[in-house]
Amino acid sequence: METTGQFGIKEALGQLGIKEVNNGLCTGNEWKDGEGGLISSYSPADGQLIAKVKQGTLNDYNEVIAKAQEAFKEWRKVPAPARGEVVRKIGNELRKYKEPLGKLVSYEMGKIYQEGLGEVQEMIDICDFAVGQSRQLYGFTMHSERKAHRMYDQYHPLGVVGVVSAFNFPVAVWAWNAMLALVCGDVVVWKPSSKVLLCAVAVHNIIASVLKENNVPEGVVNLVATSSKHLGDDMFSDKNIPLISFTGSTRIGKKVGRLVGERLGKSILELGGNNAIIVTPNADLEMAMRAIVFGAVGTCGQRCTSTRRIIVHESVYEALKEKLISVYKSITIGHSLDPKTLVGPLIDKWAVQTYLDAIEKVKAQGGVILCGGEVKEGPGYESGCYVTPSLAEVENHYEIVQEETFAPLLYLLKYKTLDEAIRIHNDVPQGLSSAIFSTNILETEKFLSCEGSDCGIANVNIGTSGAEIGGAFGGEKDTGGGRESGSDAWKAYMRRQTNTINYSTELPLAQGIEFKV
Repeated sequence: METTGQFGIKEALGQLGIKEVNNGLCTGNEWKDGEGGLISSYSPADGQLIAKVKQGTLNDYNEVIAKAQEAFKEWRKVPAPARGEVVRKIGNELRKYKEPLGKLVSYEMGKIYQEGLGEVQEMIDICDFAVGQSRQLYGFTMHSERKAHRMYDQYHPLGVVGVVSAFNFPVAVWAWNAMLALVCGDVVVWKPSSKVLLCAVAVHNIIASVLKENNVPEGVVNLVATSSKHLGDDMFSDKNIPLISFTGSTRIGKKVGRLVGERLGKSILELGGNNAIIVTPNADLEMAMRAIVFGAVGTCGQRCTSTRRIIVHESVYEALKEKLISVYKSITIGHSLDPKTLVGPLIDKWAVQTYLDAIEKVKAQGGVILCGGEVKEGPGYESGCYVTPSLAEVENHYEIVQEETFAPLLYLLKYKTLDEAIRIHNDVPQGLSSAIFSTNILETEKFLSCEGSDCGIANVNIGTSGAEIGGAFGGEKDTGGGRESGSDAWKAYMRRQTNTINYSTELPLAQGIEFKV
């Protein structure tokens, strides 16, 4: 490893069991060398090599799936509260390693340390949520139309759940899925983004002792760390996986949905967002400004819930614009682990180029760049992944505005009436997160009504990013329609069964049908 030693990185890697070369295949306590060669992980914060991982191949994956299928036969028979007890202990173990794991998330992905800690806290929170859920896997009872009959429905474990997570949340998205799947009696196979494999290895190192001490069968919690070079669409087409949870771009998500759908599998798709905040004349502008800035530049604009568009009433447009320009020019950009930093790097140079291309498209399509949009150079920015967040005045119909640019590019749009604002808000292909800032209940209630936001998440006087785990997370339209985390999202990880019991000595048919033999 060639890490600089700054900010306690080496110590954190040691605590997490990260070596110079790490195995990428795990079935709980058993680690295996992958046959796919080494893949190196470099930090976007300083460009340093962190460590390497031995990638898995399709053959390795098939071996893991076979073990997972066998483990499912045993795990599904464990009482749900007992499965919840294992998850509770996983949450406690994550508490012990919150700081080093948060540091690795920050260093390998590039989000600032506070966000890295917050991501690990999400893992802990979903563990707590899942523990309670393990005693609340409720079905319903129904009254039968037939005499001396009883009806009810119940939920059974589904099987192998495949989790394919994105680079921007290296650990939390896995936990959202895995902890619910585990209490539901499923087993999990995780394929993390190849850009952040070390975070996944660290998580499996952390939870290994819990699995061993609680006699959890090998194959219940699995890791296949590899790139798409070795495991492309095979996982999505695998009939051995009844449910795929995929987080990523809309483009890839459409292919995932097609491949899973062709085999009549189930999918949870968490895809792109083009999230907007409406700012009305009745808004607290100072509060709105703070929410906008965090939503737009947090994680360097690399959240699916990042704020992309601000739709501002013409009467307060200029005032808010000037506030934002002033704040943007003062934002501290630097190493993700530096406590003074508010904005860290983009994930890699490809992301930087995508950002720069988007800036040029804004200009070409008639937009005006108000500030930002440059690549940072000089001492501390040697990785080439640092950019200055940008503000742009645009019109909603621009092709680039209709797309999701996964970078800190914020669009400003002006409106006259609330109906116009809502129309602009909904007039994009994506439908993930949304917000309105107003102290007028007539405006806020309309935004939350069937005439308002068409997104899966709609907020009042808070921003678009930073969802709590207690609510179901996901969106509509090109966002994919999936739901994860809280509320009743657990139902996606189970198979539903309707049961009818006849406790009489007769055999009446439904709908009063007479059939005598």
